[in-house]
Amino acid sequence: MNVKINNPENLPEEIVQKAIKMMEQEEGRVVQELSIRSTGQPDEYGIIPIFEPVSFQRIRRITGYLVGDLSRFNNGKRAEERDRVTHGI
Repeated sequence: MNVKINNPENLPEEIVQKAIKMMEQEEGRVVQELSIRSTGQPDEYGIIPIFEPVSFQRIRRITGYLVGDLSRFNNGKRAEERDRVTHGI
């Protein structure tokens, strides 16, 4: 794990690593960068993580169903989707 850490408050490495592990478990993604700053309150810090990017799949609503792709559609339904007219505003 090669995380870029901006820790001007010099929090102990053990605490920083526990925070990273907790965020990765909650988010289900890997932390790539972490910034730590003081909030002005004793023993309170702001932690800003930057996670690895997530790929995005387009979701369409076709005939009342939410689908990510057209792979399960038969040829007729694919042709219907291909022949649709796009309306501009």
